[in-house]
Amino acid sequence: MQTLLVTMEKSLLFIRFYYSGIQTIESMTDRVRQVYNEFVWSKFDLVQHYCHLSNRRRDDPWLSASNDRTIDDDCRLEMKSWLPNNNDNDNENPSAVFNLLDSMLKDSLEKLKSMRESIVWPDTCPKLLTSKSEYNQQAAQIRMLSLEGNAGLAQNLWRKMVQNGLIPDILTHNYLLNGFCKAGNIEKAEWLLEEMLERGCAPNCVTYNTLIKGYCLRNDFDRVNDILSTMGNKGVTPSRVTFNMVINALCKTGFIDDARRILKKILDEKCEKESLNLIPSTILIDSFFKKGDINQAMAHIEAISQLDVVSYNVIINGFCLNRNISLALRYLSAMYKSGFRPDIFTFNTLISVFCKEGKMAEACYIFSAMLKMGVSHDHISYKILIQGLCIQGNIAMALNFLRNMLEDSILPEPLIWNVIIDGFGRYGDLQNALLVRDEMLAYDVLPNSFTYNALIRAHIESGNIDEAYSLKSSMLLAGIHPDLVTYNLLLGASLNYGDINSALWLFDEMVREGYEPDTITYTQLIKNSCGRGQIEEAETLFGRLRKLKLPIDHVPFIVLMKKYCILKEFDKAYRLYELWLRNYKPSSSIPSTS
Repeated sequence: MQTLLVTMEKSLLFIRFYYSGIQTIESMTDRVRQVYNEFVWSKFDLVQHYCHLSNRRRDDPWLSASNDRTIDDDCRLEMKSWLPNNNDNDNENPSAVFNLLDSMLKDSLEKLKSMRESIVWPDTCPKLLTSKSEYNQQAAQIRMLSLEGNAGLAQNLWRKMVQNGLIPDILTHNYLLNGFCKAGNIEKAEWLLEEMLERGCAPNCVTYNTLIKGYCLRNDFDRVNDILSTMGNKGVTPSRVTFNMVINALCKTGFIDDARRILKKILDEKCEKESLNLIPSTILIDSFFKKGDINQAMAHIEAISQLDVVSYNVIINGFCLNRNISLALRYLSAMYKSGFRPDIFTFNTLISVFCKEGKMAEACYIFSAMLKMGVSHDHISYKILIQGLCIQGNIAMALNFLRNMLEDSILPEPLIWNVIIDGFGRYGDLQNALLVRDEMLAYDVLPNSFTYNALIRAHIESGNIDEAYSLKSSMLLAGIHPDLVTYNLLLGASLNYGDINSALWLFDEMVREGYEPDTITYTQLIKNSCGRGQIEEAETLFGRLRKLKLPIDHVPFIVLMKKYCILKEFDKAYRLYELWLRNYKPSSSIPSTS
């Protein structure tokens, strides 16, 4: 009995079921008394005594556990001497009634036993109770690993789940499939698709879209077409995302005609043409603009009855790419009239095109109009404007915008600081360049190789060659390795100051560090050789430059032709000029090399 009490403490659930069974027995015992009174005379107190005893014993199941005879047997034995004889004209048979009641009680006890056996005991079947939580936990781990790019670990966990009889759902499979495609392992993605089909996990549209995206990244459009056919055979309808993804991939790879055919197919099969036409048509319009085919872009624009904000932005950006600012502004006006407000992308596009055209007043006007339209500046707005101002030489105004940026609680990225430092350095304003560097450090923005190169240029322009070399040492102490720009800056400065030994030492170090000399390196060496009258050395360097098949600008040609003219070797100068015209496109505007 002590063991049973311990078991009851462990499983309250069983006790509830057990006592509910006891209550059922009590109700049936009450029914026994009722039927008994219908057949037994009221003077048989002993019979009532036994029935009461039976009732009490059933209330306590631990009593009479070792009795050979049941309570019902006791009752029937005692009743034999008290019931009337068969001579009475009583048609009712009490034994038959009690046998029926006995059968009902036994059925009830059997049901109670089956109820008890069906209860899952925590210490004997822990796996059954924890399988659902384990499944959820492992499925979540597979999704997380797939998102983090650990598709291999996710696959191992998937195998363990399958071995334990736990089949992941479609969502988990889609995460793993996407992980394989992002890693470029499209073969594993195909394998997983087959495993899904074998294990009864039917792929949905998202599954196929993920696979299509993987093949689009590979430009394998034959396989994309096969998947689209498979979707039709499996009864999976391609979504708008499917077609938009395929059209976008075709446009990016230059297959615009194929994209147009798919768009036509969409419009032929769908009823709501306008709503489905907008997104793929916008993708096509963007592709035509990038290709420079404005006429085709305009034809598709006119075919759309209702444009949205995205479409207007694509159109404005397209005209800006093709330097057609007037049409861009016309569609900006149409955007207003249609009830759409320009967003940050619209304004940044216009600021960018004005900066590229050198129209900084217009760019600054658009920048100031943003706030009036309720659109806040972002880091891209500031970046475009500051870069444009530095290119145009207005470094002071660029610095003012940088400080406005800080007032707007936008921390400039290192590139913006570097552009301003480099702008001051190019104009020889070393003091302001160092001031901006110090301000940069005050805001915990760490300098990078571009920062050091800008400061090295500033020192060189100011004639501080020793400080420039010192900055190269500071780079190494800061854990930043000098790059090709660093070496070219110092090499050119050494050659200009006539320090040939330092220049050769830098050249050797550059090669040792694994940097290949580029066109700027060879141009500086050629210029120096010509300046020292070493024309053969200059010709040798020019030959090495041509063998490297690097893009060559006009500068080395001009330097050599000038030297040939000084030496009155006009034939060599003319042959070099013909070589330039045959193999290289001369610049429309050739700056002075003096």
